[in-house]
Parts: sequence; C-alpha cells; structure tokens
Amino acid sequence: MSIEKGNALELDDIQAAAVEPRPTPYAGAYLALRIDNRRQGRELLRRLTPALDSVAAFDPERQVSLAVALSFQGLKALGVPEESLATFPEEFREGMAARAEYIGDVGESAPENWEGPLGSKDVHLILAGLAPDAARLETVLLLVRDALRDLPGVVAIWQQDVHVGPDEKEPFGFRDGIGQPAIEGTGIPGTNPYEEPLRAGEFITGYKDQTHGIAPVPQPEVLGRNGTYVAFRKLHTRVADFRKYINERATGPADEELLAAKFIGRWPSGAPLALTPDKDDPELGADPKRNNAYLYGDDPEGLKCPVGAHARRMNPRDAVVTGEVRLHRMIRRGTTYGPPLPKGALEDDGADRGIMFAFVGAHLDRQFEFVQRQWVNDGKFIGSPAERDPLIGVNDDGGFTVPRRPIRRRFKGLPPFVVNRGGEYCFMPGLSALRWIADLDT
Repeated sequence: MSIEKGNALELDDIQAAAVEPRPTPYAGAYLALRIDNRRQGRELLRRLTPALDSVAAFDPERQVSLAVALSFQGLKALGVPEESLATFPEEFREGMAARAEYIGDVGESAPENWEGPLGSKDVHLILAGLAPDAARLETVLLLVRDALRDLPGVVAIWQQDVHVGPDEKEPFGFRDGIGQPAIEGTGIPGTNPYEEPLRAGEFITGYKDQTHGIAPVPQPEVLGRNGTYVAFRKLHTRVADFRKYINERATGPADEELLAAKFIGRWPSGAPLALTPDKDDPELGADPKRNNAYLYGDDPEGLKCPVGAHARRMNPRDAVVTGEVRLHRMIRRGTTYGPPLPKGALEDDGADRGIMFAFVGAHLDRQFEFVQRQWVNDGKFIGSPAERDPLIGVNDDGGFTVPRRPIRRRFKGLPPFVVNRGGEYCFMPGLSALRWIADLDT
C-alpha cells in the first residue's frame, strides 16, 4: 500500500490527457505499436516523454495533446521487472480479451470476432493524438513519426482516425460527452453543479479515493504513482438498425423522435429528458452550464427519463439504485470514427462507423468492469433484471420499458445496436514513470 504524500496532486507529473477536457471540434488518431526490441521501445519513450504535457503545463489555448499508455504485455516487452509486474491488479494483467465474457463481450462482440490485432498480445503501446483540426493533428503525427525514426524494433500495427464535429454528436445523432465529473485538486470543473467533486484517488493512482483509502499502487512507487488506467474500445454502431427499429414502432415522426430520446435519455441536441421530457430544446442542449445540471431523484418512476435509458444507466446520479453511485463514476471519452449515415436513411450503407470509447479511472474493476457487468448488462440495480442497456447492452431479442401513464410502453426484440470490435486495458503512467521505464538497463 502506498503512503499518500500530502493532499496536493502532483499535477506536473500527471499526463494532461488523463483528465483535461478535449477541444470542440477536434480531429484525432489512435495508434497501436508492437515492441520487438525493448531497448528501442525505451528509446521511443525517452523521445516522446518531453512532448507530453502534464496537467500543470497544459495550455487550453493550444489544445493539442499526445498521450502514451501501455498494456500489460507492453510493460513486459519493455523489460519492467517481474516483481513490479506482479503488483498490477489482476484485471489489468489479464487484459480485456481474457475478461471478455465477464464484462459482456460475447457473441458478435467476442474476441474471436475482433478486428486484428486488437485482442492479441501484440498491442503493447497506445498513442492517442488530438488537435482542434486535421492540420494541427498532422503536427502531432509528424512528431510521432520522427520519434519512431531509426527504431525498427518498434512497429506501428494499427491506426484508427477519429473526429468530433462542432455539434459533438455521435453516430446515432445525439450530442455526447456532456457528463464529466469534477476531480478534487485538478481545478477542472465538472459539468454537473449538483455533483460534489470526487476524490483524486478515483482517477489517479496514489491518492485517497471515495472509500477514504488509497488503492494499492504498482511498485516501485515511481512506476505506479500519478498514473491511471484506460480501457479503450472500438464500438461499431448499427445506426440504420436503430433508426429502423424506432421507426417501425413509432406512431409518427414526433413519436419517433420521442422514442429515440427515451432510449438514450437525451434529445439529439443534448437537452436531457430530466429537464425537458416532452420536446427537444436545442438552446438548452447547447448550453454547457445547463445541459448537465440535473438529478433523477424527483423522477423515481422514470416518467421523464426511463430508469433503463442509456444515459441514466451510465450515471444514475441521485436515483435510488442498488450500490453507491459515486464508487462507480468514471471519466468517459467517446470519439466518432467513420462517415455519418445520411440523415433519414433506414438501410445500412456498409460503411464502418462508430465510437472509439475510452474509460479513464484508477479502478478498472469497480469502475469500468462494474458498470459493464451491472449497469449495462444487468437490470437488477434498477429493479428490471431482465432488461439491459437498450443501446450498448448485450441484446439479442432484448427488451426495454418506457414508463408512462396510464399504460407503460414495452418494447421487445431489441437487436445489438453496438458491437465491440476490440480493445485493451492500458496503464497511462505518470511522466516520472515513463522516464523510469526508459532508463531501465536490463
């Protein structure tokens, strides 16, 4: 167990990409690298680390960032000693593919159906670059290519280009990325004024968390402190199937828009059902000071926002549910990839489109994995054990209930609207940790 060195976060050692908000709009790219030569892998870290912003050094005006994260196999490939590797949590050591059934990656989302090389032991290092536009992103990618020069023992094996437009909408057509928590000690405000900031140890290793303790930190402390865990996933979205399902069950255009909002928990503009349950309010949806300023406690039956709606499942807020909500909060980053399906189209055009999802937090098990198992793929916590998340749950002839008076609406036959195409658990080390790994001499 690590001993906390005072209350102040070491902001000059935490990678900015872990907690800093992303620009709007932005272009980005995820790159996966395989390390065949540990010394060259360390040299890459040595070259990249000076280009990584810390939270303390982050310039919100520039809004260009690069992040470095390592899988367990990547730490091994870099020669991190066995005694250190053994101090990482079990779920991280096993990796996402090995825990697929446990977290609901079954059927079409099972690892045998993933996009290669995702799910293999070749994904060692993940680089994520972001910038406000494609031109400035290219400067980030040039930096990466320059760092890889003369290092044949480090091989780029996968790349996914991503983007978020000015309207911040994901492929289904709803504004995304609205609800983010405040973290004590960072100075970064949350988006919900009714939510108290969470302790830093929920997101950064080596600090007190919501249990008032400090989770075990990978050793030595220079390696484990000021880091965070990242679960990244390539989520393919079946937008046409979603539209068609809603269209076939709606009584008309207005009901179609309402029903889609009931599934999501928000209107397309981002306006929450909790504040405007009967119609969209684009002005509210576009206002970052208001579009997340609400709770669910005054809507216990889900008459405004169904208790099983996607957004409400992902963050039940003050609603009465099984478990302590604040122990399962996490930073969630969703970034679009692929072209949008033309507006109104009900048939799939064959294009690969979806969301590159990234969880950020200090507790893979009770944050990401808990939410996947309990809130996404089990309805016991809301009193509907047979229902799963209607958007991202493991649905194959699934169901969804929309509370309504005098008679509720029940929907059956939900197909899978989102399929996982692959991912991995990574550790995003502090800057000191990256330098420590780069200086290993074994």
